Amino acid sequence: MANVHTSAQLGEFGIQIAGETRQTGRTFEVRSPYDDSVVAIVHQAGPADIETAIAAAAKGFAATRVLPSWKRSAILETLARAVEARREEFARTIALEAGKPIRTARLEVDRAIFTLKVGGEEARRIHGEIVALDWLPGTEGREAQVRRVPLGPVAGITPFNFPLLLVAHKIAPAIAAGDPIILRPGPRTPISAMLLGPMVLEAGWPAEALSVFPCSNEDTLRLVEDERIKLLTFTGSAAVGWMLKSRAGRKRVTLELGGNAAVIVHRDADVAYAAERIAMGGFSYSGQSCISAQRIYVHDEIYDRFVEDLVRRTKLLKAGDPLRDDTDLGPVIDTAAAERIEEWIAEATTAGGTVLAGGTRDGALWQPTIVAGAPATVRVNCAEVFAPLLSLTRYSDVHAAIAAANAGDYGLQAGIFSHDDRVINAAIDGIDAGGIIINDTSTFRVDHMPYGGVKQSGFGREGLRYAIEEMTEMKLVVFNRR
Repeated sequence: MANVHTSAQLGEFGIQIAGETRQTGRTFEVRSPYDDSVVAIVHQAGPADIETAIAAAAKGFAATRVLPSWKRSAILETLARAVEARREEFARTIALEAGKPIRTARLEVDRAIFTLKVGGEEARRIHGEIVALDWLPGTEGREAQVRRVPLGPVAGITPFNFPLLLVAHKIAPAIAAGDPIILRPGPRTPISAMLLGPMVLEAGWPAEALSVFPCSNEDTLRLVEDERIKLLTFTGSAAVGWMLKSRAGRKRVTLELGGNAAVIVHRDADVAYAAERIAMGGFSYSGQSCISAQRIYVHDEIYDRFVEDLVRRTKLLKAGDPLRDDTDLGPVIDTAAAERIEEWIAEATTAGGTVLAGGTRDGALWQPTIVAGAPATVRVNCAEVFAPLLSLTRYSDVHAAIAAANAGDYGLQAGIFSHDDRVINAAIDGIDAGGIIINDTSTFRVDHMPYGGVKQSGFGREGLRYAIEEMTEMKLVVFNRR
């Protein structure tokens, strides 16, 4: 890309390669999704920079693999405190680069701090096990230890929607496990990661064991294909994730991909509570989360009451400037995304759906939207909408609703509001997803729980302890006591 000479609110950021900050001359502008102002000028890594980062990580593994658990824990605890001290700076950065409302951005920072703290705790409890081997004649006196040991250099690729939290979900388990990490943040929201990078080194992590930089999609493949990288951990779209897995060779791969989450509201649900939670779960951060509530199935007996309450709550939400404390929804990430959403809503209404709330936009700023009665075959029901949009469908047979919730290519998380154990168990058994949330929306997540999907939604699990398992190797040691 050509050099860009313009003022930027947050300044200019060089790439970070093994403790060295470089200005490459290949720069691009990060622009606010809200008003298109220039937020930052960011340098981009090229092939030579990436090679340096990979070589440094491979060399740095000699240092990280022998760091004691107390040291890895202390690094993450120190980093968590450092982020906490700069909480408002990070929140404002997220609001500027991602268009996330400042209140929601603060929550993201708090979740990132929690993630780093839990990573520090988990670094102290990477346990193995003892396996008795004297199960056959001739094996008397033999016993095995199963140890978890660091895997090697990790490449982490993160998307735009959680520019600090998802970075923490790559960095924290890598440090806890004793693995060097190369991080490629989403090019539309790289600044939070680039602020965090130097703080990781200041906390005590070896310089060779961390590089942070955006780069082109073509150059990213160098990280994916290089055999010195032992694990690729990717969060993003299904199409890109599965393509990267096909290019990754023999290395391990974890994929946290998309979804079009379903939520069932059964006739015995607390209607007001379900409406409140679904409004939050569908419209928070303008629906730009892979577990955002999207497809809502509501029983006939409560449908009208639920719709009335949900529409009322939706119309109270304020879309606007993400830096204002009273803003509930900011913009979607860019105008192209906004135009796609408009096309999908038009498809749904042409096919028979009705807009009950919202349905209008100003540039990339969408009003929270509810569409009812659209057929299952339109994209608001069968693809990932990634927008402040809920699609409502009424049902009379809960087993048909469960089948509809399970239909399609995705299986990340789903929710069901009911107190009937038979219905709950039918949903647990009938919906293929990485997580089923009972009496809450699909959007619920606590950062230490196992997180990931099935079908097109992913491969492997995040959540600190579970990501550490992905980032370590089992080593069997057999003792002959005779």
